[in-house]
Amino acid sequence: MSEIGPVTWPPDPIETERLMLRSSEARDRAAFIELLASPEAHAYLGGPRPRDELERDVPPVPARWAGSFVVELDGEMIGNVLLKRATEHSRPAAVGKAELGYLFLPRAWGRGYGTEACAAALAWLDRALPGEPVILTTQTANTASMRLAAKLGFAEVERFHAWDAEQWLGLRDPSTIAETSGGPAGVH
Repeated sequence: MSEIGPVTWPPDPIETERLMLRSSEARDRAAFIELLASPEAHAYLGGPRPRDELERDVPPVPARWAGSFVVELDGEMIGNVLLKRATEHSRPAAVGKAELGYLFLPRAWGRGYGTEACAAALAWLDRALPGEPVILTTQTANTASMRLAAKLGFAEVERFHAWDAEQWLGLRDPSTIAETSGGPAGVH
């Protein structure tokens, strides 16, 4: 995986109805460590990393690269949305496309923040790289992620077995999204 591509970074913060998406700052380090050490957040991602390892390895300003958005609620980081280029992927249909990833602290689950933040990040991508198709991969057992993919307009390309579980690969074609939805609501 590599950075998303030739985009202006960091962009101005993106405000939605309830959230702000912005570039990472030093004040986010503790929340990143909490997120990466969370067994709940990593239940479908191979498990959490040990906290002592994270304390040692996470840089002073974590995840500061083009396409990595901190999701902030009321001044605090609650998650991370990533848009990266899938330069190496196990599935040929994914190679070279933009890939959406997201992780939220468990205390932020179940309130629609993932949908709101991912829709805003995808709207930014649609402006920054018009016409860019986006892929998303998740375990089929991760029903919350499967629902989120559907809400965001991803359509199944294939299912495959990897990492000891059935995986789902979806594609979001921005030309069909724009025609049917008029874009995400609540993005300012």
